[in-house]
Amino acid sequence: MPRATTNRRGGAALRGPAPVPALLAALRAAYPDAECALRHSDAYGLLVATILSAQCTDARVNLVTPEVFRRWPGPRDLAAASQPAVERVVRSTGFFRNKARSLRGMAAALRDRHGGAVPRTMEELTALPGVARKTANVVLGTAFGIADGVVVDTHVGRIARRLGLSREQDPVKVERDLMAALPRDEWVLFSHRLIHHGRRVCTARAPRCGECPVGGLCPSRETGGVPPR
Repeated sequence: MPRATTNRRGGAALRGPAPVPALLAALRAAYPDAECALRHSDAYGLLVATILSAQCTDARVNLVTPEVFRRWPGPRDLAAASQPAVERVVRSTGFFRNKARSLRGMAAALRDRHGGAVPRTMEELTALPGVARKTANVVLGTAFGIADGVVVDTHVGRIARRLGLSREQDPVKVERDLMAALPRDEWVLFSHRLIHHGRRVCTARAPRCGECPVGGLCPSRETGGVPPR
């Protein structure tokens, strides 16, 4: 069980961070088939979908990407597409001008620097237009099975704080804390499982602590999802 501490006034004990081995086992049992919700057939498809997923639901992205790939099946096709044409297709995902620009720039970089293939290193991926560390982690972990980091989206960041695994708000700092706390071979699936958990149980506004498969380990359970300090 999480380590107990005593508050400054000698009141009720507060639990420390969730114990990692027990937490991983509970998440594994609760979400054994957790996987990336973005539909894709290869690394390039996942890269496009992940760029589109910024500030957008995966369900919406999954409705849009079939038309993207019908019109522009590969990076060379997308790099040659006009900005207005791409904007029209991706408009419903939000921030469509920036996303269209990022997609076209990313595709041109794949064409010009990588022979049309998606690179397999963090450095090369994050050098692509529109690709920050989170997107690179999604592609490396899901498409290539390479654990170079931990994907930290809004769900992962929120739940990591509730579990006491990080106190940070900056996703890069949350990722640093999770990389230090978790075994490397758990980095990829931990994110998938926490994202599923965040959508189904540990929601932002009204976490269902009474139904939580890791509630007995969570230091925020007694405070309705307010992270420990």
